[in-house]
Amino acid sequence: SQVSKVVHLRSLPSDVTDNEVIQLGLSYGHVTNVLMLKGKNQAFLEMEDEEIANQMVSSSGLNPPTIRQRIIYVQFSNHKELKTDSSPNQLSVMILCCCLQSQTDFPTFTIVACLALPGQMISCPAFVFSILQAMQKREGGPNHVLRAVIENMLYPITLDVLHTIFSKFGVILKIITFTKSSQFQALIQMADALQSQTAKLSLDGQNIYNGCCTLRIEYSKLSALNVKFNNDKSRDYTRNDLPTGEPTSILGTGNALHSMLGGNLTQTNQTLNLKSQAIGYTCDPNHPHIPPSQPSTGALHHLTGTGMPGSSTQMVTQLAAIVGGGQTSVLHVSNLNEEMVTPEVLFLLFGVYGDVNRVKIMYQKKSNALVQMNDNNQAQNVIRFLDGVKLYDRPLQITLSRHNQVQMPREGQEMAKLTQDYTNSPLHRFKKPGSKNFQNIFAPSEVLHLSNIPPETTEEFLREKFEEFGGVVGFKFFVKDRRMALIQMSSLEEAIICLVTLHNLKLGESNHLRVSFSKGHI
Repeated sequence: SQVSKVVHLRSLPSDVTDNEVIQLGLSYGHVTNVLMLKGKNQAFLEMEDEEIANQMVSSSGLNPPTIRQRIIYVQFSNHKELKTDSSPNQLSVMILCCCLQSQTDFPTFTIVACLALPGQMISCPAFVFSILQAMQKREGGPNHVLRAVIENMLYPITLDVLHTIFSKFGVILKIITFTKSSQFQALIQMADALQSQTAKLSLDGQNIYNGCCTLRIEYSKLSALNVKFNNDKSRDYTRNDLPTGEPTSILGTGNALHSMLGGNLTQTNQTLNLKSQAIGYTCDPNHPHIPPSQPSTGALHHLTGTGMPGSSTQMVTQLAAIVGGGQTSVLHVSNLNEEMVTPEVLFLLFGVYGDVNRVKIMYQKKSNALVQMNDNNQAQNVIRFLDGVKLYDRPLQITLSRHNQVQMPREGQEMAKLTQDYTNSPLHRFKKPGSKNFQNIFAPSEVLHLSNIPPETTEEFLREKFEEFGGVVGFKFFVKDRRMALIQMSSLEEAIICLVTLHNLKLGESNHLRVSFSKGHI
């Protein structure tokens, strides 16, 4: 095949790690981009230039590389370069790649890493910073912000303490503290509503210190925070360029709050082993007026003073944690209409927000199903867009499953038809590197986007097809490209039924209709 600086790796172990693949590439030279296809046991590495890639392919032909005693097949890719998306999973791979090469001749500079306590510094490759900045483009949403009131506050509560506690349950983006009605309060913005819900359920009513500083948590009406200053009462963990503002006390004032609200989002993360029964700070009985310096579980040890990571491996592990790697990609779906919903229906609907690998409808309880997405980010997308949406008159209830994968039944078993493997389906929307589908993910709506329409297909034909499943209230072809059109149904539920029924409808010898949700209007 033609020489390219992109190499294609095949026959990877099914549980191969990003680290192992990147390290394999680094043994031949600099790696500038990575694309993991774990569902297919494959990966693409973009090397610094064609010479390095050529050396890797030639050497592998004579002496095939291995990962855990498994021979890896290396060949040139048809791609001249990799165009990857900016999803959290992909960003985590890129950050890992950057850090593994940071001991070579990459330019470095010091940034305040989101994973560290405020003020702690970490050295990273320069383009890690641009990746972190890209992560700031995400928008807030309902129930992303929690309001925490501290009752019986015998000791001061710092931003660091709040960050340590709440980061156990997800990604902390911003914190603002203030005093209102003589009570210390805090607004904590998390990456999504699922994480804030988990934190609320786990922490409400818990004591920060033994016997005092009780947390009372509720959802804030704000969808996002806008932090103007990084100081001892407010912090934006996504930015290290904010001024400190005027010196403030730890409690601050209520009036200052109004100048801080509104704003943007990005990601940060820490994983700590805190007790669920009590948050775990232990008071010194000999000095009851001094706040405890660390939790009894030692959870702060890794984040303070000498506990900061010093080795490249530790740094890589924590940086990769920024984007929440390692979480399950399996969803538990309940409240299904048993008479109407099939594995194919869930595959087509959930496939709008990610590549579905497997679907299993429970044999004993057919109103429940497991859906395995390609990665955790896609699973989170499904929850974000489809949880609570009606499918065949039933609102879907979707959560992350405790399972890490969907097991296939043995051939011939009675429940075999209820479990389907779609790993190699040609209908996956996101398997192509750099696909525009990554930028065209929209919430369910009455307006559907139709594409791949052959020239001979008329508006009347398409209207008739969609009217079989509901009322059509609007239709228009794209002026500049008649292969695409918008069609509006009379209700959201009808639009969903049309999508799962008519997506991939054959319109000609080589044309199959593509249906997706649109943000447009007719």
